[in-house]
Amino acid sequence: MSQRLIMHIDLDAFFASIEQRDHPEYQGRPLVVGAEPGKRGVVATCSYEARRYGVHSAMPISEAFRRLPPETIYLRPDIARYGEVSRRIMTALEAISPLVEKVSVDEAFLDISGMERLIGPPERIGHRAKAVIHEAVGLTASVGIGPNRLIAKLASDYQKPDGLTLVMADQVEAFLDPQPLTVLRGLGAKSAPLLQRLGLRTVGDVRRLSLQELRQQLGVLAGTKIHEQAHGIASDRVHSDSERKSISKETTFGRDITDQDLLRDTLRWAAQEVGYIARQEGRTGNTVTLKIRFRGFETHTRSRTLATPTAADLEIFQQAWGLYRAEDWQGRPVRLIGLGIGGWESEASQGARQGDLFDGMRSGPDPKQDRIYETLDAISDKFGRRSLRLGVRRRKE
Repeated sequence: MSQRLIMHIDLDAFFASIEQRDHPEYQGRPLVVGAEPGKRGVVATCSYEARRYGVHSAMPISEAFRRLPPETIYLRPDIARYGEVSRRIMTALEAISPLVEKVSVDEAFLDISGMERLIGPPERIGHRAKAVIHEAVGLTASVGIGPNRLIAKLASDYQKPDGLTLVMADQVEAFLDPQPLTVLRGLGAKSAPLLQRLGLRTVGDVRRLSLQELRQQLGVLAGTKIHEQAHGIASDRVHSDSERKSISKETTFGRDITDQDLLRDTLRWAAQEVGYIARQEGRTGNTVTLKIRFRGFETHTRSRTLATPTAADLEIFQQAWGLYRAEDWQGRPVRLIGLGIGGWESEASQGARQGDLFDGMRSGPDPKQDRIYETLDAISDKFGRRSLRLGVRRRKE
């Protein structure tokens, strides 16, 4: 039986690369896609020329503007155009493997186990994937191949941009050991320094600690998770799109955030992306979930079940913001925030579809709202996302 091989595809600076592809005059210049300078908001992504100045995704636009030179280009996201490019990429990848799991607009996992007999060695499969992406949309991607999702993901990060890294099962420890312990998912602003104070600097250092020691230092759940990752243990399952349980978008801030307006803006941006993807896939969900992380990897999720399934940006945002406001979290520094929608209509119970007797405002679908979003999406698909947006009025909290 052939060994498990999972491939992770990560498009390089996806939004910015599309803009530079479509506008040759932007090439070689720092470029930021996200909020406009002088307004509240964050960087969605930026070109590698901008990254040389220390700018990164989720950085407040005011900080990015302070760091970048005057010749920098600032653009609002064109989500519809990026979504169309993403769909062409995912379709192209189906020529590599029948199991393609789109995890975000610019990332996918592929199960390539056994594909050696059809295509060749793993390196050739990786080069084939890069080639079909370039042929389909003219963009570069970084590829990682490993025995599970964790190793494949870390491998795709290893030689960005336009890289290809293969880690076979017997190479996992050698690959992980020299890497900084911060590559492990789940080490927060408090837990990473805690391990560093113990003299741990690399994944290899962490791997030499016992499970019991890690649990004592980090707690049972976090300690177990870090122990498994340090040993290269993770899921090797790739889910097809039909198995998608939810659509979500989250952002990790470069520094902890307390600004309520910035948190609102970030959730509004996430809702716009989630809503658009849901509508493009013909999905409506009846469960909105808020995810928030504070210092020390303290993570909370809150969910709300809706009377009527939705894919509307405003509804998703308002429900998520309502979940945040319902908690005593105002003023606490936030490391990560995001939202998701799931509980697809086909899976919803009859009771959920009928709704709450006392929820007169949500007694059924809103055809007028559906027509508004159909019109917005059609205009966006033809003229670009920036041509028209359904806004959310800011109010003082």
